[in-house]
Amino acid sequence: MPVPATSLVRSDATQALTALLSSRILVLDGAMGTMIQRHTFSEQEYRGERFADWHRDLKGNNDLLSLTQPAVIGAIHRAYLDAGADLVETNTFNAQKISLADYGMEELAYELNFESARLARLACDAVTQATPDQPRFVAGAMGPTNRTGSISPDVNDPGARNITYEELVDAYLEQANGLVDGGADLLLIETIFDTLNAKAAIFALETLFEERGRRWPVMISGTITDASGRTLSGQVTEAFWNSVRHANPLLIGLNCALGAAEMRPYLAEVSRIADCFVSCYPNAGLPNAFGEYDEAPDQTAAIVREFAESGLLNLLGGGAAAPRPSTSRRWRRAWSA
Repeated sequence: MPVPATSLVRSDATQALTALLSSRILVLDGAMGTMIQRHTFSEQEYRGERFADWHRDLKGNNDLLSLTQPAVIGAIHRAYLDAGADLVETNTFNAQKISLADYGMEELAYELNFESARLARLACDAVTQATPDQPRFVAGAMGPTNRTGSISPDVNDPGARNITYEELVDAYLEQANGLVDGGADLLLIETIFDTLNAKAAIFALETLFEERGRRWPVMISGTITDASGRTLSGQVTEAFWNSVRHANPLLIGLNCALGAAEMRPYLAEVSRIADCFVSCYPNAGLPNAFGEYDEAPDQTAAIVREFAESGLLNLLGGGAAAPRPSTSRRWRRAWSA
């Protein structure tokens, strides 16, 4: 693992975040992927000069844009911050060597996480300097990977696995090291559809904390996949919480797969049972027959405003097809009024 030339490691933000979460609902940014899609980058633009001769197609590797199109990624962070976000996620949803293997880029995992965290850090610091009464924070995003530790990839062989627990831990640990070295304030284990993957990420973070001699705040966000109220690996909300509560997360919550209206009963369950702060970043409704989202920002805002009025959450953001930064101020005013 390369050592960065300049350390951007942040001091412990737990106390500051706890104070803010205790006083008001914080705002997480919206979806990075849909903002990137608006730029319609070509294969050449994904590659940039550095990867012009790469042996595999790179279009769709959004995490790589932190290296090849850093100005665009930084501008997306800045747009969300200017619209009022308190926290922005790093552009690292798939930036661990398991997912990066699809592009033959496993060796870039640490660098991608470091640079992505650095870009988010620069944006947050610039906005915090301009508005010191509203500090901004970087959430180091750690997605679920494209493998599952609990479910067989072969319907004819229930015992088959294409990833081991140890491989998941190793990949998550490398990712977490890059994120904290790049300046992440907290670490976000998100879009968890398989609790065994989440447990591997938690073990990796505990290893990181032991090796570094300190802790970072942890946020865990699971995904209820359909109206059954279960994760893909079969757990109901309460079971998911009891499986990960040993991590002592600062925040626990749900994201993606469902729109806000469909997510409400499961969010209410998290709020009822969790002994920590609660987060939620839903999709903009459910996709239509063409895979597009029809729910308008004002519609989503009306639903999540009720979440706030009912005391169900402490942090709110947007998942797939979330409101763009240009409409986020209107969206935020609607639910916080």
